[in-house]
Amino acid sequence: MTSLTINLAQGSVSCRFTPEAARNLKQALDELMASLKVATQTSGGGKPKPQKPMEYQYTGDVFLEVFCNPNIYPTPFAAKVLITLRDDRIRLSTEAELTRVIEDVHQYLEQFG
Repeated sequence: MTSLTINLAQGSVSCRFTPEAARNLKQALDELMASLKVATQTSGGGKPKPQKPMEYQYTGDVFLEVFCNPNIYPTPFAAKVLITLRDDRIRLSTEAELTRVIEDVHQYLEQFG
């Protein structure tokens, strides 16, 4: 098992992660990007249709949760995700740029072809 590194606004955090979990996270992030694109579109000058939040959870050596409400961002590129990483000794909760997290997951998956 190799480490997934998530780059934050200041610093980074790494945890042991499986390729399968990374593919699941990538799929959740892809769906979130699609939701963000829908949430930022208005039809006929009306309000955009509300989208449900994305919540991804992974339990392995650590617990990783990635959460985002797509309805509060003006564009997909402005979106941030809330990241919670914890085990029995430490808990970290922070925000990260969605586009950066997507790049980090892609970079992790490139190791496995």
